[in-house]
Amino acid sequence: MLSWAAAAAADTTILVWGDSISAGYGLDTDAGWVHLLEQRLHSQGLPYRVVNASVSGETTAGGLARLPEALDKFHPAVVLIELGGNDGLRGQPVTEMRANLERMVDLCTAAHAQPVLFEMRIPSNYGPVYSDRFTAVFGQIAQQRKLPLVPFFLAALVPEHDRWFQEDGIHPTAAAQPQLLDAAWPTLAPLLKSAHAGAHP
Repeated sequence: MLSWAAAAAADTTILVWGDSISAGYGLDTDAGWVHLLEQRLHSQGLPYRVVNASVSGETTAGGLARLPEALDKFHPAVVLIELGGNDGLRGQPVTEMRANLERMVDLCTAAHAQPVLFEMRIPSNYGPVYSDRFTAVFGQIAQQRKLPLVPFFLAALVPEHDRWFQEDGIHPTAAAQPQLLDAAWPTLAPLLKSAHAGAHP
């Protein structure tokens, strides 16, 4: 079976599979953290092509439905799965979200792409039982499937909420985008640098 690292030698596409946070809701196209990620990779001599297929309002069910076509179209080496927040905001069953995430992981693996999970959280007013079960899903899947996990990357913004979020109180401002990238970078950098080194000895 072809490993994802070997697949990366033939294709260095990173597919970002997220919701409005990664789609850059309310921002200019070149202001979001995904665009900043591509800029940082290129500045460090890592010639990845970053395809941002994130959709505002996307749920894990919607992401799962769209994923097979995207995998066939882009043949990514890495898929960044930043979904689940809208499931939680809609109070959807945690078991369904988990099943959708696991199926997306399986589809990526079958396509020789390395899935990376982004931990998501929801506001505490949804109740501690639901909130805790919701957040736990991401770490459980990552541990069981031995996947890279980006810890909740909006965490650093929350203490100064009014400073870093748009007027809707949900979407980070343009000024916050470098912080999102910095939060994801410790997980992504070793993975992407290792794949690049393996592809180009």
